[in-house]
Formats: sequence, structure tokens, C-alpha cells
Amino acid sequence: MFDAEFKVGTVEKAEDFSEAEKPEMAKLWINLGEEKVQSAAQTGYNYKPEELEGRQVICATNLGNVRIAGFKSEVLTVGVPDEDGNPVLVGPDTEVPEGGELY
Repeated sequence: MFDAEFKVGTVEKAEDFSEAEKPEMAKLWINLGEEKVQSAAQTGYNYKPEELEGRQVICATNLGNVRIAGFKSEVLTVGVPDEDGNPVLVGPDTEVPEGGELY
């Protein structure tokens, strides 16, 4: 059974994550309304960290945590592949309340 919940959050802070093994990673701090979480995401192919701050994204929650190069990633930031197979983030096209669940 797939237990993930999908919630909208706002990226409050983003930094390069050059310590990660995978290329083009970023550290994201995301506000989901009632909670703030961290996510390691492979965003560098299409975004600079400063372009991510203030952006609303969809996060898969309840999947557990994983440590990547010492950074605790608590949610999966959802993306779809571009024509080169690199992640493009998924999010609402107008601002919505943080923590709203996908249905």
C-alpha cells in the first residue's frame, strides 16, 4: 500500500549541496504550514538555489527520512522529467495555503 501524502509547501531556503554524491543537488527547507521540513532534491539542472526560494512545491510526505551526506531529507520534493530526463518541480500555478493536500 502506498502511504504517501502529497502536500504543498513553500521553499523558505535553498542551498547548493555539493557534498552529495549525485550531481546538481540542493538542500531545501520547506514550510508545509503546520510543520517545517528539509528535502534534498536534484534541482540543479533546471534551477539555481535562489530561484527556488519562495516557490511552492508538492512534497510526498510520510515516506520516512533518509540521510544524504549527513543532511536529513524528510520529504520527497516531486518533479517530472524534462526532455533531457532532468527534474522539473511540480507545484500549483497560483499561490495556495501551505500544507494543502493533493486530491
